[in-house]
Amino acid sequence: MSRLASGLQRLRRSSSQWEVLWSALASCGLVLFSQLAVAMVPRLVFIAAIVLGRLWRRFIGVAASAPLFVLFNILLLWGVYVFVIRRETSSLLDMLINAECALLLWGFYRILSGDPGIVACDSSYLEEAGCKDFVEAIYSSEKLPMLSRVRQCTWCKANIRGYDHHCPAFGTCIGQKNHRLFMALLTGFVVAESTYTMCSTKYITRCISSGTIRSENPVSLNIVISTTLFSILQVLWQIVFLMWHIYCICFNIKTDEWVISNFPCFGVFVHQLQVVFSLAVSCS
Repeated sequence: MSRLASGLQRLRRSSSQWEVLWSALASCGLVLFSQLAVAMVPRLVFIAAIVLGRLWRRFIGVAASAPLFVLFNILLLWGVYVFVIRRETSSLLDMLINAECALLLWGFYRILSGDPGIVACDSSYLEEAGCKDFVEAIYSSEKLPMLSRVRQCTWCKANIRGYDHHCPAFGTCIGQKNHRLFMALLTGFVVAESTYTMCSTKYITRCISSGTIRSENPVSLNIVISTTLFSILQVLWQIVFLMWHIYCICFNIKTDEWVISNFPCFGVFVHQLQVVFSLAVSCS
């Protein structure tokens, strides 16, 4: 089994290759169906997509994967560009968007298969700190400086050094060892989706101005429109998310630390939001 498949199994706690395969097929199907739904807004297909997503697991007993959902969205955007939009794009812009998509896939593989900074539970740490369990030693880090800024992820129960947050979209924790890669990926998504939006907008504009919009394949045109709308929505929230993380870097704070210090009772709520977001994206 490849390293990527092993990473997916570890992060999603899958027990067999068949579970990963069926999860991948479910994610791919939901990506295609949701993009078609966006293209047909405000038709009832959009409502059907939401209903199907909520009942997918109940009907066929398979839950989609949030990381695989993101992966298939990257592949879909790249595929639509290559087979539909590319002929209307300059060679320089063509090389740029292809390089951006390739780098996104490479970075996505690295963050899935990499170590966020997991700290193993060593009994010697507990004896030195005089604590009963590892969680107590973490939150009493003044007794043990080597565990400073180590936090336990409430989602995957792993102890992460430099823990910032758990990212459902990437299916992994963001910690000391992968925070730079996370920031690079987030920036890459903003740049790639902005570039795609620019290319697709030019394609739609040329179809309208040249009068060839009626001769275009309606399915291809609808997919271009849907992926453009999807990319715009993605860029809007990703820019806000990126600005927040830049702010945290400038002031040397972590998302988890900021939430706990400013909103002690809000930590549980944030965790619940992460759960809801992951369920919504994975449609489980």
